[in-house]
Amino acid sequence: MRFYKFLSIILHPIVVPTISVILYFILVPNGFNANQRMIVLGLIFISTYAIPLTILFLLKRLKLINSFKANTIKERKLPIVLMIFLFYLLGNTIKEIHDLKDISLLFYATTLGLLSIYILFYFQLKTSIHLLSLGITTGFFFAINNVYSANFMVVIISGLLLSGTLASARLNLKAHTPTEVYLGFVLGFICPITVYLFL
Repeated sequence: MRFYKFLSIILHPIVVPTISVILYFILVPNGFNANQRMIVLGLIFISTYAIPLTILFLLKRLKLINSFKANTIKERKLPIVLMIFLFYLLGNTIKEIHDLKDISLLFYATTLGLLSIYILFYFQLKTSIHLLSLGITTGFFFAINNVYSANFMVVIISGLLLSGTLASARLNLKAHTPTEVYLGFVLGFICPITVYLFL
């Protein structure tokens, strides 16, 4: 049980975007020096980790959610709406930076994924955001795999294996039903490919 909780923490949805961008900088050739990379990573870390955490803290203080886990669909609606706007704005900001269009794809895909999750609330589905985030990372590298000479198959396969392990953890913790877990990953995987094809 401790391992499942540990895995859910280190692969939390607010951590995965920063990990994804670090992987991108390591694997994809770009003209950024170390300082420029740190500035971009700082922007992304603040936008996808610090701000969401602050929002959850404020919502809890205002008693709009009972815990940081936001266990119910009702509790998740407002945080998801706020995250949709945050990730969309981040995508727009990153897109304006030269040579970072690929990374904007990651955040537009997250926007689309969160919007899909919000729509599914009306079907009483509490889709796994953990699996959505890993699915987006895996789908992102799959989408750009043919753009660069580098081969991202190791990242893609690792993403699939980690997703399977995380899915097992979320099920064992009884955080979601199997449908909510699998749907989260499939939605996440499809979103970057959809954004890549149509934007």
